[in-house]
Amino acid sequence: MNAPIYYVGGSKGGVGKSKLSFALIDYLTEQEKKVLLLDTDTSNPDVYKAHHPYENENLSCKIADLDVSDGWIELVNVADEFPEHILVINSAARSNTGIEKYGAMLRETLAELNRELVTFWVANRQRDSVELLRGFLNSFPDALVHGCRNIYFGAPEKFELYNESKARSIIEKKGKTLDFPDVADRVADKLYSGRTPIKNALADLPLGDRAELRRWRQKCAEMFQSVLKEK
Repeated sequence: MNAPIYYVGGSKGGVGKSKLSFALIDYLTEQEKKVLLLDTDTSNPDVYKAHHPYENENLSCKIADLDVSDGWIELVNVADEFPEHILVINSAARSNTGIEKYGAMLRETLAELNRELVTFWVANRQRDSVELLRGFLNSFPDALVHGCRNIYFGAPEKFELYNESKARSIIEKKGKTLDFPDVADRVADKLYSGRTPIKNALADLPLGDRAELRRWRQKCAEMFQSVLKEK
């Protein structure tokens, strides 16, 4: 089996997809894994801009527009070209439209690529998070999906719509419900405005900010370890 594909989804803006992608890339690179980032937020590719300057033999970065068929062709081609790299896809806010039109292109080539698709679906507490998740599950019924309650929006028990949804029941037949930890706004803002990977920010931020970033980084690592320890 080649390296897996990790799709960071959520479809709507502002739920924390880019933040989770930052954390996931950091976790994987700290594990000395080869990573290929594919940022599909073509209008504001923060994850790409933060990591592209630090590319090396174990980290490659690309951009693709998954609203059009050419973007999905590029996705499949890079997945085929870099079989030893874990492919991390940071999805755009509008991703469900492209998934419905062209997602079959990836779904039907996974076996030939010899890759597993694992999705981290980042959600807030609103109804459309659950509805968009249902749409993704319909497009990729066999995918392994982990639902990520973004604790920035409240404690786990406050995610009532997700917690009581059929989508959660479907997810937990194969995957897990995870709690994506919150990080102080000032630290998150500096990651984005400074366009820097987490590892580099730990060397540059003021001491108090570094302490908060280390705390969040450890919490994220624990979350990823709970589902990726055998990947």
